[in-house]
Amino acid sequence: MILTLDVGNTNMTCGVFDGEDIKATFRITTKIPRTSDEYGMMLCNLLEINGIKITDIEDVAVCSVVPDVMHSLENAIMKYCKVKPMIVEAGVKTGIRIVTPHPQQIGADRIVDAVAAYEIYGGPVLVMDFGTATTYDLVDGEGAFLGGITAPGIKISAKALWEDAAKLPKIEIKKPDAVLGKDTISSMQSGLVYGQIGQTEYIVKRVKEESGLEGIKVVATGGLGRIIANETDSIDIYDPNLTLKGIYLVYKKQNRRIK
Repeated sequence: MILTLDVGNTNMTCGVFDGEDIKATFRITTKIPRTSDEYGMMLCNLLEINGIKITDIEDVAVCSVVPDVMHSLENAIMKYCKVKPMIVEAGVKTGIRIVTPHPQQIGADRIVDAVAAYEIYGGPVLVMDFGTATTYDLVDGEGAFLGGITAPGIKISAKALWEDAAKLPKIEIKKPDAVLGKDTISSMQSGLVYGQIGQTEYIVKRVKEESGLEGIKVVATGGLGRIIANETDSIDIYDPNLTLKGIYLVYKKQNRRIK
């Protein structure tokens, strides 16, 4: 079995692949500092809860946008899984050509999302990830990464509201019954959710117009992506495990020997 780790700014999403099948997924909070033994203990326990022994893990692949956690995490993997993990980074074969002026600036998470969207759903494809940031990336029919858009994620926008406006409370992020809020909470929910829907629809429309590409598929992922995908026809496919699938696809291209 192959363990894949998507280390994001808010959460670390983990997936265990048995061949092409995802046998288990679970999440660990990223923002809490942890030692390698703490990471190792959490991985062992969460795998066991899902019916998987740590000795069943033959290899590990990691995609990270949080450098600060990597030392402890890599050491945990080497100590408890007995393998040196494959890290998605510059020089790793992905199958995607990045044709932007500064390819090294493209985050590893965006690359694996692009790989998965292109290989699973075909190109041209616009892939969006509703995470800490909301990202939109375009891959053409030949597998070239043409560029993207980065916007504040829904949670960042919500946090800005209640931290910078003294009388606005922390709220649950969900779609209210109507766009016109009847109280403070529903008005905030409306602005956050419908604002994200409006942003999504406008950006998809402009990307299609400016790229000139025909038949662009729109694929979404990310924790809050389902809320948005359910409310707009601009998104063709919602795949909650797209990033993990991308990490696994990149891993397979490396032809590593597994234990």
